[in-house]
Amino acid sequence: MEITQTSLPGVLRLTPRRFGDARGFFSESWNRRALHEAGLDLPEFVQDNHSLSHAVGTLRGLHFQAPPHAQGKLVRCGRGRLWDVAVDVRRGSPSYGQWLGEELSFENGRQLWIPAGFLHGFITREPDTEIVYKCTDHYASACDGAVRWDSLGIDWGTTAPILSEKDAAAAPFDAFVSPFEMPGAAG
Repeated sequence: MEITQTSLPGVLRLTPRRFGDARGFFSESWNRRALHEAGLDLPEFVQDNHSLSHAVGTLRGLHFQAPPHAQGKLVRCGRGRLWDVAVDVRRGSPSYGQWLGEELSFENGRQLWIPAGFLHGFITREPDTEIVYKCTDHYASACDGAVRWDSLGIDWGTTAPILSEKDAAAAPFDAFVSPFEMPGAAG
């Protein structure tokens, strides 16, 4: 597995090896021992999520789950292609409010590790795109939140995405009071 630090501290790109032949390929998308041997110890995962978006331009996000049920996510694209975005919202972080985008697709097999303390969202680039992700905490509706998709200057590739009611009504980033603190930052 290739592990690469991205421009946001703590957000990692993981690219599993694929072993292919005329039938297709085989890949280990998650192997705790292999990652440990590579020097990466991620938290325990307790829940897997799988989402299908039929239409190109479906945007889901920017979502977070606040403490005490904050979630880290290991995200990959099971089918199709999407633009995946993480935004650092850890108070005291030098990269607070900064975002990064990464194309995840069935073809490239890339994954993103997005720790707790980051907003997460994605937009589909192909029909019938699936996103599959592991989470470090169970879903807790009382801790669920969202920030408006267009309030951070993110280039989503469209100005008219397909949104849920929740995402369309989310508060803008300048009104967001982050429940996250950078580990080690003075409070």
